[in-house]
Amino acid sequence: MRGKGLLGRLPEAWRQPLAVAGAVLAVAWVVIALTAPWLAPHDPLAQDLPRLAPPGPGHWFGTDQLGRDILSRIMYGARVSIPLTLLLVALSVLVGGLLGACAGYFGKWVGETIMRFADLVFAFPTVILAMVVAAALGASLGNAVLAVLVVAWPAYARVTRGLVLGVREREFVLSGRLLGFSVWRSLRVDVLPNVTGPILVLATLDIGTALLLLSGLSFLGLGAKPPSPEWGAMVASGVEVFDSWWVATFPGLAILTVVLAFNFLGDTLRDALDPRTARAIKERAL
Repeated sequence: MRGKGLLGRLPEAWRQPLAVAGAVLAVAWVVIALTAPWLAPHDPLAQDLPRLAPPGPGHWFGTDQLGRDILSRIMYGARVSIPLTLLLVALSVLVGGLLGACAGYFGKWVGETIMRFADLVFAFPTVILAMVVAAALGASLGNAVLAVLVVAWPAYARVTRGLVLGVREREFVLSGRLLGFSVWRSLRVDVLPNVTGPILVLATLDIGTALLLLSGLSFLGLGAKPPSPEWGAMVASGVEVFDSWWVATFPGLAILTVVLAFNFLGDTLRDALDPRTARAIKERAL
Protein backbone atom coordinates (compact mmCIF):
# COMPACT_ATOMS: atom_id res chain seq x y z
CA MET A 1 0.00 0.00 0.00
CA ARG A 2 1.30 3.39 -0.92
CA GLY A 3 1.99 5.94 1.79
CA LYS A 4 -0.07 9.11 2.10
CA GLY A 5 0.81 12.72 2.78
CA LEU A 6 4.34 14.05 2.62
CA LEU A 7 5.94 10.66 3.22
CA GLY A 8 3.86 9.13 0.46
CA ARG A 9 5.21 11.62 -2.07
CA LEU A 10 8.81 10.59 -1.40
CA PRO A 11 10.54 8.05 -3.68
CA GLU A 12 10.26 4.46 -2.45
CA ALA A 13 13.97 4.27 -1.53
CA TRP A 14 13.54 7.15 0.95
CA ARG A 15 10.57 5.49 2.64
CA GLN A 16 12.55 2.48 3.83
CA PRO A 17 13.06 2.15 7.63
CA LEU A 18 16.83 2.61 7.49
CA ALA A 19 16.45 5.70 5.30
CA VAL A 20 14.00 7.25 7.75
CA ALA A 21 16.21 6.35 10.71
CA GLY A 22 19.29 7.84 9.04
CA ALA A 23 17.46 11.05 8.13
CA VAL A 24 16.03 11.45 11.65
CA LEU A 25 19.43 10.90 13.29
CA ALA A 26 21.24 13.24 10.91
CA VAL A 27 18.66 16.01 11.29
CA ALA A 28 18.67 15.57 15.07
CA TRP A 29 22.43 15.99 15.29
CA VAL A 30 22.39 19.02 13.01
CA VAL A 31 19.70 20.61 15.19
CA ILE A 32 21.70 19.82 18.33
CA ALA A 33 24.83 21.35 16.80
CA LEU A 34 22.96 24.53 15.85
CA THR A 35 21.10 24.93 19.14
CA ALA A 36 23.67 23.63 21.65
CA PRO A 37 24.11 27.03 23.40
CA TRP A 38 20.38 26.99 24.24
CA LEU A 39 19.87 23.25 24.81
CA ALA A 40 22.96 22.46 26.88
CA PRO A 41 22.07 22.44 30.59
CA HIS A 42 25.56 23.53 31.71
CA ASP A 43 28.65 25.33 30.51
CA PRO A 44 30.76 22.63 28.79
CA LEU A 45 33.97 24.06 30.27
CA ALA A 46 32.72 24.76 33.79
CA GLN A 47 34.17 22.53 36.52
CA ASP A 48 31.61 23.24 39.23
CA LEU A 49 29.83 19.87 39.46
CA PRO A 50 30.69 16.80 41.55
CA ARG A 51 33.49 14.81 39.95
CA LEU A 52 32.69 11.48 38.30
CA ALA A 53 29.05 11.66 39.32
CA PRO A 54 27.04 8.86 37.64
CA PRO A 55 24.12 9.66 35.32
CA GLY A 56 21.20 11.11 37.25
CA PRO A 57 18.47 13.78 37.22
CA GLY A 58 20.88 16.69 37.69
CA HIS A 59 23.27 15.57 34.96
CA TRP A 60 21.72 12.94 32.71
CA PHE A 61 25.00 11.66 31.23
CA GLY A 62 27.04 12.09 34.41
CA THR A 63 30.17 14.19 34.91
CA ASP A 64 33.83 13.64 34.11
CA GLN A 65 36.89 13.65 36.33
CA LEU A 66 37.01 17.46 36.29
CA GLY A 67 33.39 17.98 37.24
CA ARG A 68 32.14 18.92 33.76
CA ASP A 69 28.70 17.93 32.50
CA ILE A 70 29.11 15.25 29.82
CA LEU A 71 25.76 15.91 28.11
CA SER A 72 26.65 19.57 27.63
CA ARG A 73 30.08 18.65 26.30
CA ILE A 74 28.57 16.18 23.82
CA MET A 75 26.16 18.84 22.56
CA TYR A 76 28.94 21.36 22.11
CA GLY A 77 31.13 18.62 20.64
CA ALA A 78 28.63 18.29 17.80
CA ARG A 79 29.51 21.90 16.88
CA VAL A 80 33.14 20.79 16.51
CA SER A 81 33.05 17.28 15.07
CA ILE A 82 30.20 17.51 12.56
CA PRO A 83 31.18 20.76 10.77
CA LEU A 84 34.84 19.69 10.56
CA THR A 85 33.83 16.31 9.17
CA LEU A 86 31.59 17.88 6.52
CA LEU A 87 34.34 20.36 5.63
CA LEU A 88 36.84 17.53 5.32
CA VAL A 89 34.61 15.50 3.00
CA ALA A 90 33.85 18.59 0.89
CA LEU A 91 37.57 19.34 0.50
CA SER A 92 38.28 15.69 -0.36
CA VAL A 93 35.58 15.76 -3.05
CA LEU A 94 36.89 19.05 -4.43
CA VAL A 95 40.57 18.06 -4.52
CA GLY A 96 40.13 14.42 -5.47
CA GLY A 97 37.33 15.10 -7.93
CA LEU A 98 39.23 17.85 -9.74
CA LEU A 99 42.42 15.82 -9.97
CA GLY A 100 40.52 12.70 -11.03
CA ALA A 101 38.59 14.63 -13.70
CA CYS A 102 41.83 16.01 -15.11
CA ALA A 103 43.41 12.55 -15.05
CA GLY A 104 40.48 10.98 -16.88
CA TYR A 105 39.85 13.78 -19.39
CA PHE A 106 43.41 14.61 -20.42
CA GLY A 107 44.89 11.13 -20.01
CA LYS A 108 48.50 10.46 -21.05
CA TRP A 109 51.14 11.89 -18.75
CA VAL A 110 48.70 14.06 -16.78
CA GLY A 111 46.60 11.07 -15.77
CA GLU A 112 49.60 8.87 -15.11
CA THR A 113 51.26 11.47 -12.87
CA ILE A 114 48.14 12.09 -10.79
CA MET A 115 47.28 8.43 -10.40
CA ARG A 116 50.83 7.47 -9.41
CA PHE A 117 50.58 10.00 -6.57
CA ALA A 118 47.27 8.43 -5.60
CA ASP A 119 48.81 4.95 -5.68
CA LEU A 120 51.61 6.20 -3.44
CA VAL A 121 49.06 7.28 -0.82
CA PHE A 122 47.17 3.98 -1.17
CA ALA A 123 50.41 2.11 -0.48
CA PHE A 124 50.32 3.17 3.18
CA PRO A 125 47.73 2.14 5.78
CA THR A 126 45.23 4.98 6.03
CA VAL A 127 45.29 5.46 9.80
CA ILE A 128 49.07 5.22 10.09
CA LEU A 129 49.67 7.72 7.29
CA ALA A 130 47.15 10.14 8.85
CA MET A 131 48.94 9.78 12.20
CA VAL A 132 52.32 10.47 10.61
CA VAL A 133 51.08 13.58 8.79
CA ALA A 134 49.27 14.90 11.87
CA ALA A 135 52.33 14.34 14.06
CA ALA A 136 54.58 16.07 11.52
CA LEU A 137 52.26 19.10 11.27
CA GLY A 138 51.64 19.36 15.00
CA ALA A 139 48.71 18.39 17.19
CA SER A 140 45.64 20.54 16.43
CA LEU A 141 42.21 20.09 14.90
CA GLY A 142 43.17 22.03 11.77
CA ASN A 143 46.22 19.85 11.19
CA ALA A 144 44.15 16.74 11.85
CA VAL A 145 41.76 17.81 9.07
CA LEU A 146 44.72 18.30 6.71
CA ALA A 147 46.12 14.92 7.68
CA VAL A 148 42.87 13.13 6.90
CA LEU A 149 42.54 15.11 3.66
CA VAL A 150 45.92 13.78 2.55
CA VAL A 151 44.70 10.19 2.88
CA ALA A 152 41.10 10.78 1.68
CA TRP A 153 41.43 12.51 -1.73
CA PRO A 154 42.86 9.54 -3.73
CA ALA A 155 39.63 7.55 -3.41
CA TYR A 156 37.67 10.36 -5.06
CA ALA A 157 40.37 10.83 -7.70
CA ARG A 158 40.27 7.16 -8.67
CA VAL A 159 36.46 6.97 -8.83
CA THR A 160 36.16 10.26 -10.74
CA ARG A 161 38.83 9.23 -13.23
CA GLY A 162 37.01 5.97 -13.98
CA LEU A 163 33.71 7.79 -14.48
CA VAL A 164 35.25 10.46 -16.71
CA LEU A 165 36.97 7.81 -18.83
CA GLY A 166 33.57 6.27 -19.48
CA VAL A 167 31.99 9.61 -20.44
CA ARG A 168 34.63 11.51 -22.39
CA GLU A 169 34.17 9.47 -25.59
CA ARG A 170 30.38 9.77 -25.57
CA GLU A 171 28.75 11.50 -28.53
CA PHE A 172 27.50 14.55 -26.63
CA VAL A 173 30.99 15.27 -25.26
CA LEU A 174 32.63 14.91 -28.67
CA SER A 175 29.93 17.07 -30.23
CA GLY A 176 30.59 19.82 -27.73
CA ARG A 177 34.29 19.77 -28.47
CA LEU A 178 33.58 19.94 -32.20
CA LEU A 179 31.39 22.97 -31.58
CA GLY A 180 34.34 24.72 -29.99
CA PHE A 181 33.68 24.18 -26.28
CA SER A 182 36.75 24.80 -24.14
CA VAL A 183 38.13 21.99 -22.03
CA TRP A 184 36.81 23.47 -18.80
CA ARG A 185 33.36 24.14 -20.24
CA SER A 186 33.19 20.59 -21.53
CA LEU A 187 34.11 19.27 -18.10
CA ARG A 188 31.61 21.53 -16.37
CA VAL A 189 28.65 21.20 -18.77
CA ASP A 190 28.97 17.71 -20.28
CA VAL A 191 31.05 15.61 -17.90
CA LEU A 192 30.27 16.86 -14.39
CA PRO A 193 26.48 16.21 -14.42
CA ASN A 194 27.11 12.60 -15.47
CA VAL A 195 29.55 11.78 -12.68
CA THR A 196 27.98 13.71 -9.80
CA GLY A 197 25.67 10.93 -8.58
CA PRO A 198 28.28 8.26 -7.74
CA ILE A 199 30.59 10.89 -6.22
CA LEU A 200 27.76 12.16 -4.01
CA VAL A 201 27.03 8.62 -2.82
CA LEU A 202 30.70 8.04 -2.03
CA ALA A 203 30.92 11.35 -0.16
CA THR A 204 27.85 10.57 1.96
CA LEU A 205 29.22 7.16 2.89
CA ASP A 206 32.61 8.69 3.61
CA ILE A 207 31.30 11.12 6.22
CA GLY A 208 31.26 8.35 8.82
CA THR A 209 34.79 7.27 7.93
CA ALA A 210 36.05 10.83 8.12
CA LEU A 211 34.46 11.32 11.54
CA LEU A 212 36.07 8.13 12.81
CA LEU A 213 39.49 9.24 11.54
CA LEU A 214 39.20 12.71 13.06
CA SER A 215 37.99 11.27 16.36
CA GLY A 216 40.75 8.67 16.27
CA LEU A 217 43.43 11.33 15.85
CA SER A 218 41.97 13.29 18.77
CA PHE A 219 41.83 10.08 20.81
CA LEU A 220 45.57 9.64 20.20
CA GLY A 221 46.31 13.24 21.18
CA LEU A 222 46.95 14.42 17.60
CA GLY A 223 43.73 16.43 17.17
CA ALA A 224 41.70 18.47 19.60
CA LYS A 225 43.47 19.66 22.73
CA PRO A 226 41.91 20.16 26.17
CA PRO A 227 39.55 21.62 27.17
CA SER A 228 37.90 21.48 23.72
CA PRO A 229 34.69 19.37 23.88
CA GLU A 230 35.56 17.06 20.99
CA TRP A 231 34.14 13.54 20.97
CA GLY A 232 37.38 11.65 20.31
CA ALA A 233 39.21 13.53 23.05
CA MET A 234 36.30 12.86 25.42
CA VAL A 235 36.55 9.13 24.76
CA ALA A 236 40.29 9.32 25.44
CA SER A 237 39.67 11.02 28.78
CA GLY A 238 37.32 8.17 29.70
CA VAL A 239 40.14 5.66 29.33
CA GLU A 240 41.85 7.26 32.33
CA VAL A 241 38.82 6.48 34.54
CA PHE A 242 37.72 3.18 33.11
CA ASP A 243 35.55 2.31 36.11
CA SER A 244 33.37 5.35 35.40
CA TRP A 245 31.89 3.85 32.25
CA TRP A 246 29.73 6.86 31.34
CA VAL A 247 32.70 9.17 30.67
CA ALA A 248 33.67 7.33 27.46
CA THR A 249 30.42 5.53 26.63
CA PHE A 250 28.20 8.51 25.80
CA PRO A 251 30.72 10.31 23.50
CA GLY A 252 31.32 6.95 21.81
CA LEU A 253 27.58 6.53 21.27
CA ALA A 254 27.46 10.02 19.74
CA ILE A 255 30.13 9.00 17.22
CA LEU A 256 28.30 5.73 16.55
CA THR A 257 24.95 7.36 15.84
CA VAL A 258 26.41 9.93 13.43
CA VAL A 259 28.34 7.24 11.54
CA LEU A 260 25.24 5.04 11.30
CA ALA A 261 23.07 7.97 10.18
CA PHE A 262 25.26 8.89 7.22
CA ASN A 263 25.89 5.26 6.30
CA PHE A 264 22.13 4.73 6.11
CA LEU A 265 21.72 7.90 4.05
CA GLY A 266 24.55 6.89 1.72
CA ASP A 267 23.02 3.46 1.12
CA THR A 268 19.63 5.04 0.46
CA LEU A 269 21.10 7.59 -1.92
CA ARG A 270 22.85 4.83 -3.83
CA ASP A 271 19.60 2.88 -4.12
CA ALA A 272 17.72 5.99 -5.23
CA LEU A 273 20.25 6.86 -7.94
CA ASP A 274 20.54 3.30 -9.28
CA PRO A 275 17.57 2.75 -11.63
CA ARG A 276 17.61 -1.03 -11.25
CA THR A 277 17.68 -0.92 -7.46
CA ALA A 278 15.05 1.82 -7.34
CA ARG A 279 12.80 -0.22 -9.63
CA ALA A 280 13.20 -3.33 -7.46
CA ILE A 281 12.36 -1.39 -4.28
CA LYS A 282 9.26 0.09 -5.94
CA GLU A 283 8.06 -3.32 -7.12
CA ARG A 284 8.58 -4.75 -3.63
CA ALA A 285 6.56 -1.94 -2.09
CA LEU A 286 3.58 -2.42 -4.41
